[in-house]
Amino acid sequence: MNHPKDLAILILILALFVVLGVIYSVVVPPFEASDELWHYPMVKYIADHWSLPLQDPANVGPWRQEGSQPPLYYAVAAALTSWIDTSDMEVVRYLNPHVDNGVATADGNINLVVHRPDTEAFPWQGTVLAVHLVRFLSVLMGAAGVYLTYLVVRQTVPDEPGLAYAAAAVHAFTPMVLFISGAVNNDNLVIPLSSLALWMMLKMIDRASDVWGYLTLGLVLGLAALTKTSSLALTVLTAFVVAARAVRRRSWMEFFVGGLATLLPFLAVAGWWYLHNLRLYGDLFGLDVFIEILGKRDVPADLAQLWRERYSFLAGYWGNFGGLNVPMPSWVYATLNGALVAAALGLVVRARKVRVRQVRLVPFLRLVILSLWGLGVVIPWSRWASTTWSSQGRLIFTALPVWSLFLVLGLSAWFPGRWGQWVVAAFALFLLGLAVAAPLAWIAPAYERPQALTDAQVTAIPHRLGADFGAPDSGGVMRLLGYALETDVVEAGGQVGVTLYWEALSPAERDYTLFVHLLGEGELLVAQRDTFPGLGRLSTTWLEPGFRWADRYVLQVPDTAYAPDVAQVQVGLYDATTGARLPVIAAQGQGSVPSDEGDVRQDNVRFGRVRICARPGDVPNPICVNFGDRMELFGYDLDRRVVHTGETVTLALHWRGLRRMDLNYTVSAQLVDSEQRKAAQHDGWPLDGAAPTAGWEPGQELADTYALTVHPDALPGVYDVRVAVYVLDEEGQIVHLPVIPKGGCMQSYHVVLTRVRVGY
Repeated sequence: MNHPKDLAILILILALFVVLGVIYSVVVPPFEASDELWHYPMVKYIADHWSLPLQDPANVGPWRQEGSQPPLYYAVAAALTSWIDTSDMEVVRYLNPHVDNGVATADGNINLVVHRPDTEAFPWQGTVLAVHLVRFLSVLMGAAGVYLTYLVVRQTVPDEPGLAYAAAAVHAFTPMVLFISGAVNNDNLVIPLSSLALWMMLKMIDRASDVWGYLTLGLVLGLAALTKTSSLALTVLTAFVVAARAVRRRSWMEFFVGGLATLLPFLAVAGWWYLHNLRLYGDLFGLDVFIEILGKRDVPADLAQLWRERYSFLAGYWGNFGGLNVPMPSWVYATLNGALVAAALGLVVRARKVRVRQVRLVPFLRLVILSLWGLGVVIPWSRWASTTWSSQGRLIFTALPVWSLFLVLGLSAWFPGRWGQWVVAAFALFLLGLAVAAPLAWIAPAYERPQALTDAQVTAIPHRLGADFGAPDSGGVMRLLGYALETDVVEAGGQVGVTLYWEALSPAERDYTLFVHLLGEGELLVAQRDTFPGLGRLSTTWLEPGFRWADRYVLQVPDTAYAPDVAQVQVGLYDATTGARLPVIAAQGQGSVPSDEGDVRQDNVRFGRVRICARPGDVPNPICVNFGDRMELFGYDLDRRVVHTGETVTLALHWRGLRRMDLNYTVSAQLVDSEQRKAAQHDGWPLDGAAPTAGWEPGQELADTYALTVHPDALPGVYDVRVAVYVLDEEGQIVHLPVIPKGGCMQSYHVVLTRVRVGY
């Protein structure tokens, strides 16, 4: 970087990154960044106690699984904020129990915590101040990561300096990178530390022996390992670099000295942490207790399932904000993923142009090191994601220099000379445009509180109601002013939109949850939406009396919903801790609800009439449920949906073979309640053994019936109609065919078709 113009470009990239990072850190409400609501409690615990929490899956703290993470990032953040009184953390970090975490819904309810205006306003104090200070520190760490990406790429391809600026810009302006950089997250320290170690290794390839260089590298490796275990693959890469240097110099002494000089400082810095895990948890990395707290997938994911999750994975790389539930528009992902495909093909084009005789050893080794580091991040991630719910692109940010370089290398390969540079510059500018737009266009609006209704808007409510929810002895909490129902006919798999108009009457002593149900025959639940008022953005404990607002709820009818059916909307409030519903009392001055607009019950209001229709098809209730890519359930029917103990429900299933099967699978049909108690079960080969699956042909269709006799001792209530497919292995253990969902969702071992009500 000898030319002043070169320095100016790099400074501009870094300055833009810092400015944008600060904007993200300010715009995103506290604890609404990925996992921040668990990362920050680790910072607070260390700041308060200057010790580490003991992980106990039976009694997890507010840091949850993050208490199993190496502590360096949290300790640095704690040192920065230890002077602040953060005793108000539980007030600021008031969890939204109904958040749609990791799911982008049509109506909202995306906030991880419920935000009180009086606790988060500027000037910041207490926990809010501490969170923002740590976020600012994280932005500076992120800037160091951008600079190190520039150094890594400049060291790897010194003959093409433009690639270094382009890679740094791609790194800096990827919206998800900025989002994480403006958050409390240990990725912000492990990325620059890993990149620094990578840069040092790249420099070592053609340098003379330097014990101090090895010692420094070992120190950096230790700091990275003390920040996040995803950096541990660097130790294997270091062994490769040391071995490569030894082979080039034909020196065993180089190998032993280099290995020892990096190992000793690494162990001195990070060894105590891993011995700490081994002593407390019997696990060097502490991952067993981490997974026990975090939770596992119901069905371990193979490579095919991870591939099916590629869209959500890439969205989590480019930018899916909040709790992975505030996405950018779909056209943005289509454009970015198209560029990714073009870059991948471009790398192939570039590789084919290379002549073997033209390859120089040192530049080749540098590209090998970068590629190995990329694999060292992706392979452990894929193993981790196969067990846990971790199919998130941001989890491979540790190798950001690699991905940024490969992107610009691939995109520039399609065009000669300066044209390739212009294409890469255009891509970086496109990312910059997205990075500028995201905080104001998508993130901030997602957390805005509902606007107050004007008198004219209240007058224009399509269907007026007058029902107060509250205790008779203490007055009402909320008044349902009216509703608007968007449809009266819906197919299975469709959506029903309903807008409710509310008025706050008086603050409550506790938070109440609002429920909107779609009830079908036998008062069976077809669809539901449970949220705090304002779709998670308001609390009944601090609602201002007289405040009126509208909430639009979208009820998602399941693909497997039974049809035909006629449903009604049911609305009420309940205490989530006890399940007790608030009674309905007459609204003062408005009388009872008009009979033609709704129906008042003791603890809920009902209105509307929605007809549920089956999708077009040749069988009742056409569906598409894929069991292990071997057999498909493409329709079902029931002879009744309300049954008494001792009676029989007949379930008809329509099967289609997808490919030849070597095994005879058993179909299990069950009635199971919310406590996993079974009221009825029927297991057997299709057609009572007359049509074993090993004899099915691809495309063959089969109609089968299952008699589910309700046990005489079954408790009354609602039961799921559940279907599973399995086979017994040689040891008599059940091996299920997993249900492969559409759209890359998580797999399961069964499908719930509909519900039945069991009575005495």
